[in-house]
Amino acid sequence: MSTTSILVLALACLLLVAFPSLCGGRAAHHDHQEEKCQPSGTLESPARGHTCDECCKPGHIYPTYQCSPPLSRHTKAIMTLNDFSEGGDGGDPSECDGKFHKNSERVVALSTGWYAKGKRCGKNIRIHAKGRSVLAKVVDECDTLHGCDKPHAFQPPCPHNDVDASQAVWDALGIFGDEVGDFPITWSDA
Repeated sequence: MSTTSILVLALACLLLVAFPSLCGGRAAHHDHQEEKCQPSGTLESPARGHTCDECCKPGHIYPTYQCSPPLSRHTKAIMTLNDFSEGGDGGDPSECDGKFHKNSERVVALSTGWYAKGKRCGKNIRIHAKGRSVLAKVVDECDTLHGCDKPHAFQPPCPHNDVDASQAVWDALGIFGDEVGDFPITWSDA
């Protein structure tokens, strides 16, 4: 290989490392957008914790987020199960209406960034999974900044990309049994 060829190859490699979006088009730009939502801080769980399966681990440090990934027509997220009824794992009444909700209602809580200080309250989102889609009403925030206390049912702060859904949403999407937990979905405003 000639010296000129080696120099051209080295320059091309340097450009790919320094400016990956030059070759990646929209996908590289999207990945760059995803990287923008980094942890904004941490929350340390109290040394003496509350005992439950979903509770904060005593003395554990959890990341906190002020943002969520950018929205698109098919925003990627992780869907989790939430019991919005009184005494359920959702903790206090829903932020949007100050009420508890039955598990038979198609309702969700969105991560703090997507919740947008309540701008989506009472509005429907469309959730896609397993070749199906369902409308669900936003009734609460899945708090990404606070947790490990009674108002948050002693649970850790939510991930920045969480759609916390009622049992009715899971049922409508045909997700049952061992699949219920952390399930990859896409969603959009309806």
